[in-house]
Amino acid sequence: MTSTAMKLSPPGQPGWRGAFRDFTKDHGFQPLRVEGKLPEDLRGTLMRVGPVSFGVGEERYKHWFDGDGGILAVRFDGSGAQGAARRIDTPSMRAEREAGRIISSSYGTAVPLWRKLRHGGKKRNAANTSVMGWNGRIFALYEGDVPTELSPEDLHTLGETNLGVIEGTFSAHPHRVPGREATYNFGMKYGRVTTLELYELPDGGAARHLGQVPLPGPTMIHDYIATERHLIFFVTPLRLNVFRMLLGMGAYSENLEWRPELGTQVLVIPIDDVANPVRIETEPLYTWHFANAYEREDGSLVVDYVRYPDFGTNAWLRELAHGVPSTNARGRLHRATVDLKARTFRSEERSTLSSEFPRVAPRVQTREHRYIYLGVHSGPESERGLFDTVVKVDMTTGREERFGLGDAQYPTEPVFVPRAGATEEDDGYVLAQVYDAPSDQTNVVVLDARNPGAEPLARAWFDHAFPVTFHGGFMPRK
Repeated sequence: MTSTAMKLSPPGQPGWRGAFRDFTKDHGFQPLRVEGKLPEDLRGTLMRVGPVSFGVGEERYKHWFDGDGGILAVRFDGSGAQGAARRIDTPSMRAEREAGRIISSSYGTAVPLWRKLRHGGKKRNAANTSVMGWNGRIFALYEGDVPTELSPEDLHTLGETNLGVIEGTFSAHPHRVPGREATYNFGMKYGRVTTLELYELPDGGAARHLGQVPLPGPTMIHDYIATERHLIFFVTPLRLNVFRMLLGMGAYSENLEWRPELGTQVLVIPIDDVANPVRIETEPLYTWHFANAYEREDGSLVVDYVRYPDFGTNAWLRELAHGVPSTNARGRLHRATVDLKARTFRSEERSTLSSEFPRVAPRVQTREHRYIYLGVHSGPESERGLFDTVVKVDMTTGREERFGLGDAQYPTEPVFVPRAGATEEDDGYVLAQVYDAPSDQTNVVVLDARNPGAEPLARAWFDHAFPVTFHGGFMPRK
C-alpha cells in the first residue's frame, strides 16, 4: 500500500522525506487523540524545537540547520493530552518573508554580499535548535544569536532577548547543575583571539556573565557538558576561515576547515575559577552532543558522548534535508576518562550502533548515570536516513535494548521522565516525537523505560505532520 507520505515525498525517495515539508498549520493547545493508556503520573509538558520551514519563496536553504524554527508541545495531565504547534517569528525571519527571498547568510546557506547589504546586512536568528525553561519563562535557542522568548500559555513569540548579559551568541545547549541550583551556558566571540563567554542562570535570580576563556583558534563548539564543579569542552580541530567570512565569501559551514594535525583540546573549566582552566591535548575527534559527565572520588572525570572520526557528518546533515545522503552517519557512543592530575584523556567505544541525541535520566541515588537513551539506526541499510528507533544502553553491563516503535517510524531525541516516587534510575517513561510515515502524521510516543521490548504505553496523535525537531525537554507540572 502506498502511504500518503510516500506520495508527498519525491519519487524514488523514502517515506521519511515527508518530515522535511514546510509546516504551516499553526495552532495553540488543543485535545489530541490518544492511542493506548497514558500513565496517571505523567503530568507536565514535552517541548520540542526544530527547523519547520526550509526556504523562502522559491529559494531553498542549503542546510538542515538553516530552516526557520518552530515549536511542538504536548501537555499531559494524567488522563489526556493537549498539543500545540507553532512557527517561531523573529525579526530576521519576517524580513525574509517580506523580501520574498533569502537575504541573510546562515550556517550553510550563503547569499551574495550585494543582496545582504541591500537588506541591511543583519545576521539571521533561526531560533531552531532547542528550548530552555528558566524561572517560569520559555526560550527557543539558536547558537548563532540570542534566545527568543515564547509565551508559556500558547507558545506565540514574545521577542528576542539577551537576558541582560549576553554579548553575541548563546549556545543551544545549556546544562543545569542541580547542586548549584543554576543553569550554565556559553557563547563565542571571534576576534584576534577567539573566546568562550560563560554564563550562569541561577534559579530565581538574574543571569550573570561568569567570564571568558581564550580558545586555541577560531573554531566551532556546539555542545559541552557539566559536572558539579567543572564545565567540559572538546575543542576539536575545526578552524573557521575568518578572513573569508569578513569578506562575505561563502556560508559559515563552508568556511570551516578540518585540520586533524591540530588535534583536540579537552578544556576543563572550574566553575569557581574560570580564569584557570585545565587544557589536555589529545587525538583529533569530533562530537556534536554529550550525554553526561561526573566526577570520581579520585578527582578524575567521566564523560559520555557521541564521537565521530572527523567532520564528515556535516555533509550528511546537509544532504538529509534534500534527499538521501551520499554518506552514512558514523556517530558512536563513547565513554572517556579525563585525568586532571596526569593530564590524560582516554576514550572507549561503548556501542557499535550508529547513534545520536544521547540523553540520560535525572539523578536518583548516585552521581553516575547508568542508562543512556539514544536515537539510532536499526541497521546499516538505514544509516543514510533519519534515525528509525530508540535504544537504551546500560553503561555498566553494555546491554543494549531497542524500543518497539514499529515500521516506518522516525523518532526524535528521546527524553526520560521519572515515574512519581521512583527509586531506580530507569523507573519512568521515555518520550519521543515520532513521524509516522504510513499516516503522514506526527505523534508523541510514551514508552516504558524498564521494558523496552513492550508495545508503547500510549501515543498522543496530532492530525498533521510536524518536521523533525532537534532538541527539547520535559517540564513537570508544579
